[in-house]
Amino acid sequence: MHVVGNGSVGLMQHRVQQESSPLPSEERTARLSVLIDPRKKACFEALCKQEDVTPSQVVRQLIRDFIEARMGPDWQEQVLGSGPEADG
Repeated sequence: MHVVGNGSVGLMQHRVQQESSPLPSEERTARLSVLIDPRKKACFEALCKQEDVTPSQVVRQLIRDFIEARMGPDWQEQVLGSGPEADG
């Protein structure tokens, strides 16, 4: 089972580095609560730990990928009002 699949571990590590520095859009956050089977949660957390990423980082990346797949590569300007620097 692959959490981020298709060799995107390097991409995740790159994203992690980007997320380590505070960005303007990162100052405003909202909580998303998700109900999940406890066994899947434990598996997900273990896989995240193996890849040295937090579950939150993976979920944020999945959300960004989902939005981009449906809105296109310029989604950030439409959603955030600016370019890649405001990726949150």
